[in-house]
Amino acid sequence: MYYEAIVIGVSSGGMNALKIIFSALPVDFNIPIIIVQHVGAHSDSQWIKLLNEKSPLDIKEADEKEKIEKGKVYFAPPNYHLLIEKNKTFSFTIDERVNFARPSIDVLFESAAEAYKNKLIGIVLTGSNHDGTKGIKRIKECGGLAIIQDPKTAESAYMPKSAIAAIVPDYILSLEDIVELLIQIDQQKE
Repeated sequence: MYYEAIVIGVSSGGMNALKIIFSALPVDFNIPIIIVQHVGAHSDSQWIKLLNEKSPLDIKEADEKEKIEKGKVYFAPPNYHLLIEKNKTFSFTIDERVNFARPSIDVLFESAAEAYKNKLIGIVLTGSNHDGTKGIKRIKECGGLAIIQDPKTAESAYMPKSAIAAIVPDYILSLEDIVELLIQIDQQKE
């Protein structure tokens, strides 16, 4: 199966998890990755710079109306919900917080599921609330692939456990095994 995008939701413990993933993905990794990392409303996004130093991939904050491109990694900006439109561009909203968060993982995942249908991979990583649970459920309903970090390996197991309780994931894996699976999927190409 060929996938057109990957969405990742991550909260507490996320920086360490993302460092492991992005330092291990190869420079020629092709599937675009879109991420909601719960951050404070006034975050200066220095952590994106730190991830860029650890990764061969191009990691950036998403821009309004930006077209999603292969081989890029995009983060939701602080204090905005990040949505994916049907034409595979980004839009932002400042709607109410969802699961106490803006950006919300559920908002990204649900809009991505509608845009990409069965060509989407959803990944729920470490976190301390249930954000991402409704979104990963929607991804599965639209035929996408659901990967959950093994709660035993998560810095904060609540978010992975919540997702596992809501759906039957396609995979429950450690971070290292998630990377291996993503590389295998990416090498299948079209």
